[in-house]
Amino acid sequence: MPSPSAIFILILSVALIAGGIWAGQNINLLPIDASINAPIYDELFKVLFSIGTILFLGILGLVIYSLIRFRRRPGQVGDGLAIEGNLPLEILWTAVPAVVILFVGLYSYDIYDRMGGMQPLAHNGHHQMEKTEERIWGGIGSGTIDSSTGDAIAPLPVDVTAMQFAFLFHYPQGDIISGELHVPVGQPVTMKMESKDVIHAFWVPEFRLKQDVIPGQPTIMNFTPTKPGRYPIICAELCGPYHGGMRSTVVVEESKDYQAWYSKNAKPTSSETSDV
Repeated sequence: MPSPSAIFILILSVALIAGGIWAGQNINLLPIDASINAPIYDELFKVLFSIGTILFLGILGLVIYSLIRFRRRPGQVGDGLAIEGNLPLEILWTAVPAVVILFVGLYSYDIYDRMGGMQPLAHNGHHQMEKTEERIWGGIGSGTIDSSTGDAIAPLPVDVTAMQFAFLFHYPQGDIISGELHVPVGQPVTMKMESKDVIHAFWVPEFRLKQDVIPGQPTIMNFTPTKPGRYPIICAELCGPYHGGMRSTVVVEESKDYQAWYSKNAKPTSSETSDV
């Protein structure tokens, strides 16, 4: 028959695991999610937060218990009995971290793949970059499906240039150059990013996206915004003395508002100029 102490430890362990899972599912420490990728990333965060909560509370409880249970008694001399050779305990504290690390690694790989991280980032030479540009800029790219019509939505192409200490956004369609990134809600966006000087990083916390921008290595990054609003763009790579001020804004607008901004800033085409 199990001893009362074993039953108590079992109940305490179940309560600890249940509490950690509850904390991971109900305590939200992240900013709002404003892209298709964000909920996928948040799944991983919730799992990691649950595991971290269980380990933190479990280790903290064990330390407090040890401080009380094995404290030095009045009149005690020395450090007490040396306890060693507990093979089951050594197997336990080796097996549990190994299983946790293996699970986190496999789950993280799955999340990374679902977010598109296993797709080529066009770092393997100019030929691959040209093929990627031809596919995306031709309107085929990584578009999504319009739920109302069933038609594919072509991605919006944007060229992003990072330099000390600013981001510049160029829209090939309309030949617009802007210090802010304007995108319509619900439409895929494909950005070709490159740096003119040192390594920078394009980070939008609400999109759960962060990508290094490396000199000489143009990089393709895709996202689809889901909520209108203004979200900060932050350089997350130390790039010089004014790194902290290298910020911009991504403005996610309803389609009609984006079209109004586009029409106001787009340069007239050659045919429109000749008509005038």
